[in-house]
Amino acid sequence: MTTDITIIGAGLGGLTLARVLHVHGIPATVYEAEVSPTARAQGGMLDIHKDSGQPALRAAGLMDELRGLILEGRQAIRVLDRDGTVLFEHADDGTGGNPEVLRGELRQMLLDSLPDGTVRWGHKVTGTRALGEGRHEVTFADGATVTTGLLVGADGAWSRVRPLLSAAAPEYIGMSAVETCLFDADTRHPAAAKAVGGGSLFALAPGKGLLAHRERGGTLHTYVMLARPRDWFASIDFTDSAAAAARIAREFDGWAPELTALIADGDTAPVLRPLHALPVEHRWRRVPGVTLLGDAAHLALPNGEGANLAMCDGAELGKALAAHPDDAEAALTAYERAMFPRSAAAAAEGSQVHEMFYGAGAPHSLINLFTGHEAGEWPA
Repeated sequence: MTTDITIIGAGLGGLTLARVLHVHGIPATVYEAEVSPTARAQGGMLDIHKDSGQPALRAAGLMDELRGLILEGRQAIRVLDRDGTVLFEHADDGTGGNPEVLRGELRQMLLDSLPDGTVRWGHKVTGTRALGEGRHEVTFADGATVTTGLLVGADGAWSRVRPLLSAAAPEYIGMSAVETCLFDADTRHPAAAKAVGGGSLFALAPGKGLLAHRERGGTLHTYVMLARPRDWFASIDFTDSAAAAARIAREFDGWAPELTALIADGDTAPVLRPLHALPVEHRWRRVPGVTLLGDAAHLALPNGEGANLAMCDGAELGKALAAHPDDAEAALTAYERAMFPRSAAAAAEGSQVHEMFYGAGAPHSLINLFTGHEAGEWPA
């Protein structure tokens, strides 16, 4: 393929695309706003789904490397009532199909699989424009520009590439997450560690929830979910970590102390993460020389699918480009034709799962969801 390929965003989807292209001998350049791979934390646990993330990494030739990242026992699941009573529990017996890894380690695995210089760090995109005949110009914050024959927006929720294709913008879903961690929890926070168990904890009620995952070294990674308007969160001073954690914890007054400790006793400053989504059926007309993948294309309610779909998109786009070495437009058409219904179906299912997590029937609706799935196929 002679067309130069420019990928915006060094997340899991963009890196999977670059890796699959590399496997097929097709060069690409990835531009990333962050100044280095360690510029910020990369999130917590991620289950690699056998029908999306795993095939993507297989196409990237990285399944052996993936096996080295798997944290054994982390597919265990427990659902607790607000008083700490265990309502549902499933041990990780090794037969689950969606192994758990740390997102940061997975990203580093992908970075390590690429030739030196593939990723250009510290390149924050400020604008893109069409030049005609399928070519596009990308402008960076330092004023530099690049011109490319094939532009891929893998740049997440607030994509700078998306406006070339669509006027859609993410909208707040009415819920935010507040993220924090407990370190060395088995020693320093034993009650919370016992409550979480060996894998994932879900303690839910209508419109709220405490979700926690056991990571490496006794770290418990917590996401506090609250259905509140943006203005409610804006009234909290998150620069005062202790006061912010205490305010969020008050929303769980009366809950078991081993549960509220997951936020009240956090060892890291609570981080507010407002949740947004694109329309479920988001799609666009084919525009020569440009496409999107991952959250840039189909940001949805959190349902455990986002990262897996991004890697799937990257792998499928890479394979399509390899299959049409002399016709990039045919490759993009084939990729989008399959991606649109795939992402719409996942988003629609995710909306149903979200209701089971936080709707009027929680937590029993979640238990019904778990008991209706085979082990290892539960939504994360």
